[in-house]
Amino acid sequence: MVAIHGKEVTHRSAIAEGFIIFSNPESMNSLLLESNKKGDVISIARIAGIMAVKKTAELIPLCHPISITGIKVDLTPNEKEISVKVSCEVHCDGKTGVEMEALTGATVSLLTVYDMCKAVDKMMRISDCRVVKKSGGKSGDIDLYHPSSNSEHHR
Repeated sequence: MVAIHGKEVTHRSAIAEGFIIFSNPESMNSLLLESNKKGDVISIARIAGIMAVKKTAELIPLCHPISITGIKVDLTPNEKEISVKVSCEVHCDGKTGVEMEALTGATVSLLTVYDMCKAVDKMMRISDCRVVKKSGGKSGDIDLYHPSSNSEHHR
C-alpha cells in the first residue's frame, strides 16, 4: 500500500457514474412499474451501492480503509434511452481520496440492477462507469462536466 502518513487530512469527495442500457423498453418495465419478481430494483440497488462503498477496502487489495462521512447513491431511469443512470457520491475527511469507493458503489449498484433484471433481459449492457468529479487532496479538483473549474495542473 502507498504510505499516506505524511499527507494532510482534508475533506475529500468523489462522484462516479455509470449506465445500464436495456435491450428494449419492455425489459425496463419491471423496474419502472416495481413489478420485478426479486423486488424493488431501484431501492435494492441503492442499498447495494451503499454497502459496497463501505466494503471497498476489503475488495480492492491495495485500497486504504477510510472513514466515510457520507454516501449518496441515485438511480435515474431514462425511458427515452432505455437506461438507468447510477450516480454514487462519497465523502470523507482523510488522507486519501474516495474515488475507488465511488466507483465501487456505482459498479455494484449497476451489477445489482443487472442481477435483478437478467430474467427479463439477457442483453443488458453496463457502460461508461467512471469518476466524473473529485475534490480535495493535493491533486485538486476534477469535474468532467465543468472542465473550466478543474485545478490548473489538470488542464
